[in-house]
Amino acid sequence: MEWFEALILGLIQGLTEYLPVSSSGHLAIGSALFGIEGEENLTFTIVVHVATVLSTLVILWKEIDWIFKGLFKFRMNDETRYVLNILVSMIPIGIVGVFFKDKVEAIFGSGLLVVGCSLLLTALLLAFSYYYKPRQKESIGLKDAFVIGLAQACAVLPGLSRSGSTIATGLLLGCDKARLAQFSFLMVIPPILGEALLDGVKMMKGEAIAGDIPTLSLVIGFLAAFVSGCLACKWMISIVKRGKLIYFAIYCAIAGILTLIL
Repeated sequence: MEWFEALILGLIQGLTEYLPVSSSGHLAIGSALFGIEGEENLTFTIVVHVATVLSTLVILWKEIDWIFKGLFKFRMNDETRYVLNILVSMIPIGIVGVFFKDKVEAIFGSGLLVVGCSLLLTALLLAFSYYYKPRQKESIGLKDAFVIGLAQACAVLPGLSRSGSTIATGLLLGCDKARLAQFSFLMVIPPILGEALLDGVKMMKGEAIAGDIPTLSLVIGFLAAFVSGCLACKWMISIVKRGKLIYFAIYCAIAGILTLIL
């Protein structure tokens, strides 16, 4: 992987991680165009995903600080309930990660047919959430968190947007838009960091191959994903508040059709 390829793919990851257009799908398309496959692609994917998690920590630091300050009061309060919601939302993706990780990785290397179909599914989900008007809720409950977590687990498919799936599902449940955007971005932090840690341990034990990627390419990809992720995270929160997801539905539909045709 050349440094300019890492730069482009890093920018793609950072922007599309938060925008509801599927970062994994766009990375798969970009990797196919550059001829990057197998373990090399997997290693780079892990690096740029960690970069976007760090961008979430930077942009949403006030919310994270609020959660931890309340959590360490060691009593049931709004902050503790928020943490419980995040833990409940992690159950479905945890099950997928423990029992189906190898199958998911195999899907990532199965070509762009899955990506194209999943992009079309993302478009349908975003469009439906835009036109459906459920009764609004003031807060996200445990049941809501679990259902949103199911959407996140389904979004392991390349092309099915994680942010698009979780935010659209929350909108269909009637969750508040501003709270939903923050919750959607915070709930992904533990699973991604956990996956990166497990893959890192495997690489150190020699159970997985790190891939033949120059260090410079990994660093450039990481920085590109981090900077673009910070910008996209702030932008997406504003977009969700305004309820303008229909434009991303149109984009995903076009991208899905072009992927299937070309």
